[in-house]
Amino acid sequence: MSFTDVVFPLTPRRRLIGLSFGGMRSARRGAGSDVAGSRVYRPGDDIDTIDWAASARLSAARGTDEFIVRERFAEEAPRVVIIADRRPEMSLFPPSLPWLSKPHAARTAALMIADSTVAARGYSGYLDFADGEDPHWRPPRSQHDDWRNEPARPFGAPQDTVARSFRHLFDLRPSLLPGTFVFVISDFVVEPDEELWLRAVERRWDVVPVVLQDPTWERSFPDVSGTMLPVLEPQTGKTRFLRLTRAEARARRERNERRWTRLQRTFAMFDLDPVPISSADPGEILELFTSWAEQRLYWRGR
Repeated sequence: MSFTDVVFPLTPRRRLIGLSFGGMRSARRGAGSDVAGSRVYRPGDDIDTIDWAASARLSAARGTDEFIVRERFAEEAPRVVIIADRRPEMSLFPPSLPWLSKPHAARTAALMIADSTVAARGYSGYLDFADGEDPHWRPPRSQHDDWRNEPARPFGAPQDTVARSFRHLFDLRPSLLPGTFVFVISDFVVEPDEELWLRAVERRWDVVPVVLQDPTWERSFPDVSGTMLPVLEPQTGKTRFLRLTRAEARARRERNERRWTRLQRTFAMFDLDPVPISSADPGEILELFTSWAEQRLYWRGR
């Protein structure tokens, strides 16, 4: 695939208030292609902004020379922050197995988001706690390759890494601008407190959960009773064998399904538009992001 094949439109929930000369619609007036409205000409207005057809109609109606100028929304640069969950559990599974490879899916999604930011002439940033307690923070900036070409990050983040990431963004000075896209790439098996979602929404950030969960083992759970199931411990890398009864397998399935339902309910409560990913295939991930963008356009149009 070429660069243009793997980008999707960054569709904001509301108009941006950011930096000029980007590729997205702004809340401010300025040079752009999207019409904001019309008004009477004032001395000093650019003559190129005059709407000659509207001016002619108004002049004919009033019998005097009247000029109408057309105002447009400025095109501004979106700011994007990618939060990457690098807990040991996010290192599962290897590509050789027929389940979701979270490392590959997470990297594909992150690079796709970054490429789409560049296509919109925006600024992308990156945040993780892969080294443990200290954040790995790259502020949003135009140098697209700042974090893309860094060595692969480890999977050593604490269990509350998503919560820590939000708190780090809350404490930034100056703070992230309203309208900043915050893509959170995680399996959300460890769910952050609802208060963190609320604080992010109150700051008018455009938070987008990118949910990486295997549909077989995390959204549900198969009946593996009567078999020895190899289980990998992400923290140690050791494999042990587990035998579950039918009741135990059913209990795990019900727990996973309840967690998935609760997660969807939380996103709906805060009016978030998640991107659920269950495959590491780049084509499928691009299709999901494209559908996310198209759905936003549809609801904004309504």
